[in-house]
Amino acid sequence: MTETSAVFGELLDELRGLERHLLDHPAALDDEQYRCEATKWIFSITQVAFDCFVWGDPVRPRFVDIVGPSKKWGGDNADAFYQHAPIDPSRTYRVRGRAGDAVYFSLTVYGGPDDGRYSERIVGSLNDRQVVVDRDGSFELWIGPLAPADPQAAWIRTEPDAVVAITRDYLADPDSQQRTSWSIESVDDPGAPAPKWRETDAGLARRMRAALRWIRDQAAIVPIAAGQANHVDDPYPVPATTFGWAAGDAAYAMGSFDLADGQALVLRGRSPDCAFWNMCLWNPLLHTYNSTYDRVTINGMQAVHEPDGSWVIVIAPTDPGHRNWVSTQGHPAGRIWFRWFMPAETPAPITAEIVELGDLGTTLVAP
Repeated sequence: MTETSAVFGELLDELRGLERHLLDHPAALDDEQYRCEATKWIFSITQVAFDCFVWGDPVRPRFVDIVGPSKKWGGDNADAFYQHAPIDPSRTYRVRGRAGDAVYFSLTVYGGPDDGRYSERIVGSLNDRQVVVDRDGSFELWIGPLAPADPQAAWIRTEPDAVVAITRDYLADPDSQQRTSWSIESVDDPGAPAPKWRETDAGLARRMRAALRWIRDQAAIVPIAAGQANHVDDPYPVPATTFGWAAGDAAYAMGSFDLADGQALVLRGRSPDCAFWNMCLWNPLLHTYNSTYDRVTINGMQAVHEPDGSWVIVIAPTDPGHRNWVSTQGHPAGRIWFRWFMPAETPAPITAEIVELGDLGTTLVAP
């Protein structure tokens, strides 16, 4: 048996077991929609694992989508696109892009094991406030161990454990606006022999094993328990350290909803000055509902604010006629997730109140 064949067998066994893990887990929801979403989640993380670890090549890298409308996992949201490119810490890369209509974009280099395990830290990061964006929207930055010749160039210095570059771009209206475009190239000689044009059993087995390890890591994270129902934890500040591929310049808050028939959850809060903020509803697998049909996330550009600058968001299964309604889309319970990029201060606490849909009009009168 070849090494690749052995890993292939392990991968098939892992995928077979994933379904039972997701359906039998104590945090699993016992409804048809969750079971369908669990199956789709398995396909999503498998696709991402193969795109990143089996097909990825740090000598001739390219950015591939890992989060978007058809890749829901790991805390996705309807406003964002994330892309992934593997890197070799000894190489120098030129990254070019065009901002499009993004209200925020960034590139982050992560460090950690080079065997499929999740990254352990941020090596360096640049966002749209730190790079020069020309009048036509184009920009350029560098990744590598040595500073570029131009002392004014935007640059992320790599360290020996640097393994991947992740891009983020956020749109106020992703249905109509143009996302950021990204390209990456290694400016070093590829060396000999060419690393990928002739496949080897050992090489493919190693990359497939990395994909398998990454799938196992994702499965160990989900599903997550609901936490305190109909409540949002106090926001926490921009973190000093991160895990996995989390952003290093955002504050977050997590909550949960669990609504009976005829109920809505009313959230009240105020966002500080920031580059972008949004709220998403997630299932226990940390992915959003289907934004193609309903508003299941809302961002600061979409939300209608109160005269004093605060906002009210209504989470409900049916449209209550409120301008900031977010649909549970048939989910009786789920997670609530807020993010604020580059906030001027840690966001204020958010209040949550269960309201009968029939009483919603009087409840929303400004206090």
